Amino acid sequence: MNYAYPKRMKNNLFFSFLLLFMYHGISQDSLATTSEVDTTIINTIVIRKTQERIKHIPRSAKLTNPHISFKKTRPLSKKFKRFRVPSFWIKTNHFGVRINEAAFVNWNAGGNNSITALGDLKFERNYKFRYIQWDNYLELRYGLNAQEDRKLRKSGDAIRMSSTFGYRKDTITNWYYSVKANLRTQFSNGYKYPNRESPISRFMAPGYFFFGAGTSYITPDQKFNLYTSPVTLKATYVLDQRLADNGAFGVKKAVKDVNGEIITPGETVFVELGFLITNTWQTNIAKNVKMKHRLSLYTDYLSSFGNVDVDWELNFDLTVNKYIKANIGTHIIYDDDILFDEIKDSNGLVTDSGVPRIQFKQILGVGVSYDF
Repeated sequence: MNYAYPKRMKNNLFFSFLLLFMYHGISQDSLATTSEVDTTIINTIVIRKTQERIKHIPRSAKLTNPHISFKKTRPLSKKFKRFRVPSFWIKTNHFGVRINEAAFVNWNAGGNNSITALGDLKFERNYKFRYIQWDNYLELRYGLNAQEDRKLRKSGDAIRMSSTFGYRKDTITNWYYSVKANLRTQFSNGYKYPNRESPISRFMAPGYFFFGAGTSYITPDQKFNLYTSPVTLKATYVLDQRLADNGAFGVKKAVKDVNGEIITPGETVFVELGFLITNTWQTNIAKNVKMKHRLSLYTDYLSSFGNVDVDWELNFDLTVNKYIKANIGTHIIYDDDILFDEIKDSNGLVTDSGVPRIQFKQILGVGVSYDF
């Protein structure tokens, strides 16, 4: 049974009267009353009373039984994913196709119909846990250009593989002791158009292999990477004997007699030891504009110290939506082992090997991009 107690007592007489009333009320619970008895067991009396709703509720408390409703419950919109142990590997797979097209119909200013398609695949497998970071990168790129009244021409060709292993002494610093290896080459023959008889480059002619040790500065988000190596081995491969005999890409050319007959074949490998600096950086310069920068600087200690080989790419990716992107990019190469403007005499003998020049390529295209 429930009783309400007064909050304040005015005097002792009122308090004594209240105690007497409570004692009298409690003593009546065990006695028979006029309430209906719902059992036949001897010496047991059960008194039931319906609970009344409290009229005055402090602080708007709701003292009622809880009520559960499923009227607003909706099914899951996505499939439930079970918990998985977090992986220390970051995986990236990218496929893209860029297309440039020009069409003319009764165009007074003139022009040739053309279309250029460039496809690229990129794979990254990066591992990072406490003191160790291991980055692996593979890029495959190939493009073709078709023009009216002309045969197909190659517009892009590259194979790039890179692996960098880094170790740091604690988890606070961003400096790593690093070992780096990378390889660059191409898929198919390259020509100086319109000449299609004598290729000026082929698969692994040239092929560049770098291997060295140094230090790396890598930001926690891995978007900035600066690698410095005072000891780097550079091997240039020219696995085409005709190009090797001509001394292409810096290898030692063949020794010939006065009639042009080869006495000693040209070497297919040229090894250098030098200093290497590489840098990659990507950042968002606007909401839908991402900049990607890659730079490689190398100089040889033994034969041409101070002559720096430069390989620099700068690209801007403009995102239209998840799958459609536009790209603007430039690529600059300077290597004093790659010579241009070769001069031959009437007998076909090379009288001047030529001079090194800056190589420049510019790319502009819109295409489809898919990450998987």
